[in-house]
This record gives sequence, C-alpha cells and structure tokens, in this order.
Amino acid sequence: MKVCVVVPVYNHGATVGAVVASLQAHGVHCIVVDDGSEPVCAAILHDLHVRAPANVGLVRMPHNGGKGAAVIAGMQAAWAQGFTHALQVDADGQHAMEDVPRFIALAQTLPDAVICGCPVYDNTVPKGRLYGRYLTHVWVWINTLSFDIRDSMCGFRVYPLANTVALLNEVRIGRRMDFDTEIIVRLYWRGVPVVNQPTRVRYPQGGISHFRALQDNVLISRMHAMLFLGMLCRAPALVMRKLRQRTG
Repeated sequence: MKVCVVVPVYNHGATVGAVVASLQAHGVHCIVVDDGSEPVCAAILHDLHVRAPANVGLVRMPHNGGKGAAVIAGMQAAWAQGFTHALQVDADGQHAMEDVPRFIALAQTLPDAVICGCPVYDNTVPKGRLYGRYLTHVWVWINTLSFDIRDSMCGFRVYPLANTVALLNEVRIGRRMDFDTEIIVRLYWRGVPVVNQPTRVRYPQGGISHFRALQDNVLISRMHAMLFLGMLCRAPALVMRKLRQRTG
C-alpha cells in the first residue's frame, strides 16, 4: 500500500504552505495541483515544489477547470506514479491535519474502502452552508437507497485508486463542486464500501470560497437529477445489497 495526498489549489496562496507543511510532518508525499491559479499563488506552489521536490509533486492545469478537475488530475498523476491510495485534502486550512494518520490507518485496515470524512463543525461554520448541506444529504440517501454515506460533500477522504481511476476512465464525473458527491455515489454503486470517519472542520476567518452560488447550485441540481435516474436502474441491485448486509 502506497499513499499520497492530493491537494487541489486555486488561489489559496495564503494557506497552502501551512497545509503542505502539516502534511509533510506526517511523512506523506503531496501532489499539489495548481488549478490555474493567479501568478502570486502559482509562484508559491512552484517554490514549495522546488524546496522539496522529493516530497511535493506539482501538477499544473492549463486553466481553471474546477475542484473536481484538479482532484482528478491529481489522482491520475498519483496512479501513474505507482500510488495505490490518495488522500484528498482541501488547501484552505479547513481540515484537521492531525487526523491524517487516522485516515491512513483506516485505509490500511480497509484498503478497498473509501474513508470518507464526516465533519464535526465548530462555531465558525456559516449557518447557510450547514443547513444547505442537508438537501444534498437527503438526495444521496435517496440515490443510494441507504444511509451508508453520512456526508458526501466533505473533501477530506482516502480513495482506493484502482477502483477510482477505473471509474474515471469509464464515466465523466463532475469537474466542479459537484465532484465530491457524484464520485462517492458512483463508487458506492460499484460496490466500493464507504467508511465514515468523524473529523473536525473549521472555517478560517477570511477564508476563500470558490463556490459559485448560481452556477454550482445548477450543476449540483443537475447532478442529483442524473443520479436519481441512475438509481432507478440500479434500485434492484441496491436493495439486494442492503438485504445481504442485514442477513450477513
């Protein structure tokens, strides 16, 4: 088992250095993906790579393609470099880096599963985001006919790359804020187990959000509709899986 960390970055120059330093303290290789950042942030990413080329890989996107596109590029690079698992971490400092060893240990114990972060929020979370997530939670529970995925929007998770890259080669997954939810639902449809791991999430003061209220909500609504149609085709298999779990 060989684990790396994929960090998608779009103009997170103020926070990405601390995130990468925290990851390096845990001895993991980082693949930083520059998703078409502006020159100041791009220079910071270049410096991180130059200072520690053996520990920090850099993938540059030709233009801003969205969070999903950056994570996909990072996972494909990781797979090509011989990594078996990729831990996805956001670059804005929201995630608890002290939980990295726990996530990796779970992946070592359950190498075929997605280890999915289940956020434990403090009082920094914007209430609008907190309440808005529940609509997606309900749609995910409908589209998987289960409560097995407790939070499909958290960007702190470990992917088994063999199954994930195979999916990405066969199905076009959303490239923007629809990515995190769509890929975990589709992996679940393929029988990949999901392990929910609680982790603290905080919203740093002055943090940068690239969520586009209109465009991304339209993308997410379209994604839920497409997944619902896909669920209807898979409903018998999903029900049978649930029955086997209960009788097993």
